Amino acid sequence: MVKRQTALKIRKTHRYLGLFIGVQFLMWTISGLYFSWTDIDEIHGDHFLKSSTEENSFTDLVSPSKLKFNSAINSLELKEIAGDPYYWVNNTLLFNARTGVKKDEVSKEDAIAISNKHVLEELEIIDIKRITDTDSHHEYRGKPLPAYVISYDSFENIKAYVAVENGKFESIRHRDWRWFDFLWMTHTMDYEGRDDFNNLLLRAFSLLGLLTVLSGFTLWYTSSPSIRKIFNKNKKKNKNEKTS
Repeated sequence: MVKRQTALKIRKTHRYLGLFIGVQFLMWTISGLYFSWTDIDEIHGDHFLKSSTEENSFTDLVSPSKLKFNSAINSLELKEIAGDPYYWVNNTLLFNARTGVKKDEVSKEDAIAISNKHVLEELEIIDIKRITDTDSHHEYRGKPLPAYVISYDSFENIKAYVAVENGKFESIRHRDWRWFDFLWMTHTMDYEGRDDFNNLLLRAFSLLGLLTVLSGFTLWYTSSPSIRKIFNKNKKKNKNEKTS
């Protein structure tokens, strides 16, 4: 058995390790419980969206070869914006597919029409504004800018995002998604971008967590009456064997 002084040091180490990483362990547990008890489709906001959107068919479209721009076509997508057809060329340029006229960006009215096509009809729009930048903690981070953010009158604080450059309905955000996002940040310990599982802080706390568990097992071993009884019994047996 270890000496009493060593056992006290182990106990003290275990206590302070537990105190230091205890809050993070608590956040890992809380976030894990939240993730396991939530429906990921609801977190994505699918229940605020129409189950299906009707795709219109178009005729009398101009040939893409007649569009006026000075580069070859690498990609071409036919999009509908507020009921009108548009060519989205090379993921950079937008042209009216009937007139061939270049469209610099979608308007607020276009964005509302696009959002209405996806979001449930009973949700009422209360505000729309244009955003040009976001930080690493914004709920629209990592997506095309500028964009229109459309706010709805709801307890869940619902916001829809539509890209200005091509009118794509990018995402819908709400209260539960924001809770999920915050807890995901505390779970990964990536307080910059949320999704880096290889950050140094997470690695450090993982190692400290392992050390805490190992110190707990060591503490149990050094302070267990049963272990001490077995040790003393073997020690006494060995002593008797030497004297006989």
